[in-house]
Amino acid sequence: MKIAILGTRGIPANYGGFETFAEQLSTRLVTRNHEVTVYGRKHYSSNQQRSYNGVNLVVLPTIRHKYFDTVVHTFLSILHAIFCGYDIILICNAANSIFALFPRLFGMPTLVNVDGLERKRKKWNWLGRQYYLVSEWLSTFLPTAIVTDAQVIQDYYATRYHKESSMIAYGADVERRAAPENLLKFGLKSNQYILYVSRLEPENNAHLVIEAYEKVQTDLPLVIVGGAPYAEEYIAQLKSTTDPRVKFLGFVFGADYRALQQNAYCYIHATEVGGTHPALIEAMGAGNCALVLNTPENLEVMGEAGISYDSVEDLTAQMHRVLADPTIISEYRARAMARVRQRYDWEQITNQYEWLLAKLAGLETTAEPLPLLSRDVHEVEPISYPVRTYAESRVVKVSQRAAVK
Repeated sequence: MKIAILGTRGIPANYGGFETFAEQLSTRLVTRNHEVTVYGRKHYSSNQQRSYNGVNLVVLPTIRHKYFDTVVHTFLSILHAIFCGYDIILICNAANSIFALFPRLFGMPTLVNVDGLERKRKKWNWLGRQYYLVSEWLSTFLPTAIVTDAQVIQDYYATRYHKESSMIAYGADVERRAAPENLLKFGLKSNQYILYVSRLEPENNAHLVIEAYEKVQTDLPLVIVGGAPYAEEYIAQLKSTTDPRVKFLGFVFGADYRALQQNAYCYIHATEVGGTHPALIEAMGAGNCALVLNTPENLEVMGEAGISYDSVEDLTAQMHRVLADPTIISEYRARAMARVRQRYDWEQITNQYEWLLAKLAGLETTAEPLPLLSRDVHEVEPISYPVRTYAESRVVKVSQRAAVK
């Protein structure tokens, strides 16, 4: 197949989840003898290379602005892609759904990965949230098909829009290896720090993680990895903490990022919107005991392989608990790695995308078909997920969204 992937900042990944997804999927598809092109943004490209590990790169300009960066670049990418004879185009981000129609007019099928419910992110103003809401609706009929990365999001599209979708999760590698040499530059020691990874935006709740950590008596620093291009005020607020144990490392990628994940004592996840969050799966694959904010999407990923919390006070209690008893860490490390092997293996994810892309393009493939492409909307019912808390076990339904107090 001749495949285009667009809607991301480009590869090699140097920003976030969609970029890592594009890199992992494209490079694996190339090893299966597919011709893959990934479109990137000029101001995120660190070099002038036109290929990466066998993947063709097309770098185009855009307007570097919070509200126009993505859509302008995707529009230009679509204009370029229309004349390149691709068998199918994979578009990332529901915000780009409006552009999915144009390739179809030229006989090219389009698949949109809608991601999570972006309109619920606090960084968007009213107009931005309305645009994302309209984009959700457009994604139900402009592309040839849509793919969701979590059962919760698949159910959302089925119940709200009566739209069937293919559910294909995000992937991660499974490995835990001591790499003290990679930690020296950060002043860290293996198993001697608590890790938090996310884009530093309000709905990812880094401020609440810091608040909870400040109440914990420990010598282990809280290491915060991530940043955001248009959140200077919020990041400044985070860095105003007077706790010297909190370390901000900014964006970290590649071997250094893997070392940080694989050598943490435990990992804290605090996102409250979106679908499957890559950093959580990566943390689990790296053998971390994950302390995870109680939301349906997060619990779907974690299952029984981590510890959930509901509030700042609960997170503080959970940190005290795992710091006091390292045997808890060992138990959940094993569970987390086993769950990723079973559900989030990158080769398995690639198999599913390869089959779906070929099906939509009308081409034959040796990849195994998806175990479940879609469901009748009338069969969709709320799903309950088991939750492990400090005091007791309980059940939280998909229709409930827990908020950090």
